[in-house]
Amino acid sequence: MTRHLLSVADLDDDALRAVLDTAAEMHEVQHRQVKKLPTLRGRTVINLFFEDSTRTRSSFEIAGKWMSADTINITGKGSSTSKGESLRDTVRTIAAMGVDAIVMRHQASGAAHQVARWFDETGTPTSVVNAGDGTHEHPTQALLDAYTIERRLGSLEGKRVAIVGDVTHSRVFRSNVLALPRLGAEVTVVAPPTLMPSGAAAWAQAEGFALSDDLDEVIASGVDALMMLRVQRERMSGGFFPTAREYTVGYGLTRDRLAALTAANPEAVICHPGPMNRGLEIAADAADAASSLVLDQVSAGVAVRMSVLYHLLASGPTDAPTTTGDAA
Repeated sequence: MTRHLLSVADLDDDALRAVLDTAAEMHEVQHRQVKKLPTLRGRTVINLFFEDSTRTRSSFEIAGKWMSADTINITGKGSSTSKGESLRDTVRTIAAMGVDAIVMRHQASGAAHQVARWFDETGTPTSVVNAGDGTHEHPTQALLDAYTIERRLGSLEGKRVAIVGDVTHSRVFRSNVLALPRLGAEVTVVAPPTLMPSGAAAWAQAEGFALSDDLDEVIASGVDALMMLRVQRERMSGGFFPTAREYTVGYGLTRDRLAALTAANPEAVICHPGPMNRGLEIAADAADAASSLVLDQVSAGVAVRMSVLYHLLASGPTDAPTTTGDAA
C-alpha cells in the first residue's frame, strides 16, 4: 500500500482486496468485551476536519483508539486557520510535532493531494488519509460501502449496483465508481440531467459503469443494491431541480419504489452514506426497512478505517491485526 490514501486509485487490486479482508478481521473487535488491540501503540493520528462530520470523524477516532494509537481531533474552527494561517503552515506545523498520520477533510477538492505533495517534497514522513475533499473523492466511504454490500450479499462479482441522486456534488459517487467495478460489480449511475456531471459519458466508458436518468426503469431491472446519495443543498448555488417535491417524485426512494425494488429482487439491499434527508432522497420506510444497510455501513466504517490505518502505519510481524489473545 502507498504511504498516503488519497484516492481509491491509490490501491492496486491486491491492496484493495487486502483492506477489505483485514476489515473483516477488525470487525470482530466490535463484538469483544474489551475493544482494544496493541497494533498501533506509540503511533499518533490527527483528525483534521475543516468540514462538519459525525460518522467519518468519529469512526476514525474510534478506529485509532481501538488500535491503541493516540488520536487527536482538530477542527477548522479550532485551528489557527481561523486566525488567517495558511493550510500549508497549519499542516506542516502539525506534522512537525512528529505525528504519524493526518486524516483530513476539507471543503476544497484536491486539498488532501496538495498536503501529501507538500509532505513528499519536504521529506515529511507523515501519512495523509483523504476523509473527503470537496466534491472530489471519499475513498474510505467507498471501501466501507463495498465491504458492507459484500458482507450481506457475498462476492460483488456480477452484482448490480445502482448509485442514485446528486451525482454532481458527490465525492462518494466518484470513489465508488472507481472501487465497485474493480470488485466485479455492474454499476449504473442514475441522476437527473441537471445533476449529472459534465463528461460523465466519457468517464463511464473509461471506468466501466452505465448511466441512466430513469430510476424506475433501473429498479425494475432488478438491482442487487440501491445506493441513495444525499441531496447536497449546501453546495448548490442554482436551480438544479424545481422543488424538493419534484425531486422526490422523480428520484427519491419512496414507499412505492421500495415496493417495486422488493418485487423486482426480494434480496435487494439499500445503502446511504449519510446523513440522510428523510422524505427527500429517501423515505423513512426505506431508511428503516429490513433491507436497509445504513447502520451496517456505520458499523463497517470503524472496521474499514481500522484496516486502512493498520495498512498505512503498522509494520513488522508483531503488528499482525489479530483479534484474539490479550487486549492492550
